[in-house]
Amino acid sequence: MGQLEDMAMFVRIVDAGSITKAAEQLDIAKSAVSRRLKDLETRLGGQLLNRTTRRSNLTEAGEHYYQRANNILGEVDALNEQTSGVKSHIEGTLKMTAPLSFGLMHLSEVIHDYANEHANLTFELDFSDRQVDLVAGGYELAIRIGKLQDSSYQAKRLTKISYALCASPAYLSKMGTPQNLGELAQHMFLQYGLGSHNNLALTDEQGQKHNISMNSKIKANNGDFLLDMAVKGHGIAFLPTFITYQTVARGELVPLLQHYQLPTLNAYAVYPKNRFLSQRCRLLIDFIAERFGEEPYWDKPKN
Repeated sequence: MGQLEDMAMFVRIVDAGSITKAAEQLDIAKSAVSRRLKDLETRLGGQLLNRTTRRSNLTEAGEHYYQRANNILGEVDALNEQTSGVKSHIEGTLKMTAPLSFGLMHLSEVIHDYANEHANLTFELDFSDRQVDLVAGGYELAIRIGKLQDSSYQAKRLTKISYALCASPAYLSKMGTPQNLGELAQHMFLQYGLGSHNNLALTDEQGQKHNISMNSKIKANNGDFLLDMAVKGHGIAFLPTFITYQTVARGELVPLLQHYQLPTLNAYAVYPKNRFLSQRCRLLIDFIAERFGEEPYWDKPKN
């Protein structure tokens, strides 16, 4: 192995947090990773990591080497891309994570088309609503919905995420269709998330903001489950339109109080800050943003 490979191995160990995790991500023996790190330290004449049984911490020399190594590896990748051209460089494995319902419903065709354009590219896709540590997990990219708070990541906005209040015709026939916020507050809700937050914010046509307390019959951490419960008549669902749009189009759910504005969020492509972003990843981010656009297809009026 050359110096660049050893340098990349060291960066992977630091990013993963331990030799063990780095070995798992690279799918090689832990002993091989340890040996290469030791060889690197011997060649440099100093210790880069203080090792413990659970975690490895950078020494002062290791911190300096890590920062410079990241810059060098990024420059090498950029040079390779400029020299070889975009098409020939789209290869390797793109490891990414995305929310479960959004990923299954809306990323399948995107990945299908992108994979067809780049036959040498392979994917590792983690569909989960949990917030994973991209660096520790070895992820190159995440799709996230909501407000971004982690300053260690960079992000590009992909599209707007709108919400809807809706219920089944059977539920509304039995319980009545709410005509105002007072009536809405008397209904049972199907709520995403398992926390204690039960307030729903709405804005009327005059721009005045209102809050009602949701009396939740069912809380769950999966939108598809709540959608099914809504179709079966268990209450009023407050869900993203990217989940409800098909059932609304089929008449299985009825949108409610549409003259009120509901909160909106954004979908973002998120990636680690101060890391070289590969061409395969940059192109996929642009590909997704172009596919969804400012008004995504699930929010466009149906003819």
